[in-house]
Amino acid sequence: MPTLETLDPVKELGIPAERMPRHVAIIMDGNGRWAKQRGMERVRGHEAGAENVREIVTQSARLGLQALTLYSFSTENWRRPLDEITRLMKLYVEYLIKERDEIMDNDVRLVQVGRRAGLPDEVLRELDETVAMSANNKGMTLCLALNYSSRVEIVDAVQRIAEQVKAGEIDSSDIDEQMIDRSLYTAGLPDPDLLVRTAGEMRISNFLLWQISYAEIYVTQTLWPDFRKGDLNEALKAFAARERRFGGLK
Repeated sequence: MPTLETLDPVKELGIPAERMPRHVAIIMDGNGRWAKQRGMERVRGHEAGAENVREIVTQSARLGLQALTLYSFSTENWRRPLDEITRLMKLYVEYLIKERDEIMDNDVRLVQVGRRAGLPDEVLRELDETVAMSANNKGMTLCLALNYSSRVEIVDAVQRIAEQVKAGEIDSSDIDEQMIDRSLYTAGLPDPDLLVRTAGEMRISNFLLWQISYAEIYVTQTLWPDFRKGDLNEALKAFAARERRFGGLK
């Protein structure tokens, strides 16, 4: 297996290691607009966006990020036309199969955040195989937010805790932020330090609402299929230049 060529953030970006984010979350927006600008069907934009994932995942892993979460498909996306949804699901299957070698070569651990119910059997089969194959990898964790809704995630967490209270396993007075955190899909991962949104939209879109409480937000006009490692590097530089006070004073 090839050895991952790691990059020194200081030499590569001029960023001290302590000013690098541990976890970056990305709202990958603009696939449809990218295709429309080129007179193509929307699905061509999704295909181009899927191809772009490899470069961003590889660069993130090489720079030593602990986690990268990509907003791939929300629960609201089921409202889109059936033919577009069908093609998107096919793209997920193709990605999970095609990128297994790259995931293993980069020592990346893949996980899914979101509800499994509703996803096609073929997607779940390939997802489970890739997750199992990469489970013991020690590098970056790649989270695919697939069939994801932050409000649904919080509801699921509350229901899980309520069941524990009902069973007498915990008392309601035991419920605190840490317990809620452990009950979310992202349990065990650091909260995102940096949230990136492509295509210029100024909204969160029901993504990691609990986890991004103190995340720095970086919005770029670049459409997702055009978002390359140089664009990621610029986002990381912008993050490193900010003073994070977490409600306090420096």
